[in-house]
Amino acid sequence: MPSVRQGSIHLFRLAGVDVSLHWWWFLVAFYQLRGGPGEYSSIVWKVLEYLALFLIVLTHEFGHAMACRQVGGTANHIMLWPFGGVAYVNPPQRPGATLWSIAAGPLVNVVLLPVLFGAHVATTSLGWADTMPDVYQFIWDVAWINAGLLAFNILPIYPLDGGQILRSLLWFVMGKAHSLMVATVVGIIGIICFIGIAIRQEKVWLGLISIYLLFICWGGLQQARKLLQQAKLPRRLGYACPSCKTAPPIGAYWGCSNCKQPFDTFATQGVCPHCSTRFATTTCLDCHVQSPMAQWVAGAYPGAGTINGGYTGR
Repeated sequence: MPSVRQGSIHLFRLAGVDVSLHWWWFLVAFYQLRGGPGEYSSIVWKVLEYLALFLIVLTHEFGHAMACRQVGGTANHIMLWPFGGVAYVNPPQRPGATLWSIAAGPLVNVVLLPVLFGAHVATTSLGWADTMPDVYQFIWDVAWINAGLLAFNILPIYPLDGGQILRSLLWFVMGKAHSLMVATVVGIIGIICFIGIAIRQEKVWLGLISIYLLFICWGGLQQARKLLQQAKLPRRLGYACPSCKTAPPIGAYWGCSNCKQPFDTFATQGVCPHCSTRFATTTCLDCHVQSPMAQWVAGAYPGAGTINGGYTGR
């Protein structure tokens, strides 16, 4: 995903969510508008259409953010990006919570479908195609923009929403790591098809989007490999993350913020053996949530230990 700090302009804060605009947005806007008014009588309507596109994208991203908060996650930033929008959400590491956080975005577009096409039907019956052709065309175009964004987004290609929904559904039966692996492999295949279409039809914009998606999908594949390796680590008996209920691995996988040395926080009860710094909380390596050590002990459950060097709980 694009960095929230590099090249972004803060626009406003709404419902505790900061909304930023990447400077590339202006370059793309210029590229899109350079052809003149098109079907409209004035370039103003073309500008309004472009702004409507990003209003729909922004609403879509707020759907992700609000759903993530509803399930107990954090969502504090949205960035409008030339390729759409990005909601920086961190739902609880459970398949159901992740599924709702992702699915809520496309559901916003689903709700907008009857509203926008209903408006088109209304303007048709009122005869606006003849009396107010610019307004009529604008409503028609915005309705199809929303429908097109929905259709594209729900394709089962990671990291599109459809690919992440696929990953969340597979998570229920395959676990976190394997579901991400399958989703990213399917995503790479789909993106390669996109690139082929872009080359064949000389679609520069589709090619740029495909390359952007490929970078993110490749990062997801690397993360899946890391998760699969992490899942094979022996786990510590008697402890479990209060958030995701996963037992911690045995080994020096935590780093001291004071002396920068690695250590096993559960072997020393949160005290760095190198500089004696005591840490009040411990970060789960699986869901990245910080919790007090006492809650890790309280969250332990039968089976969260080691068998044949592997993790027995999920």
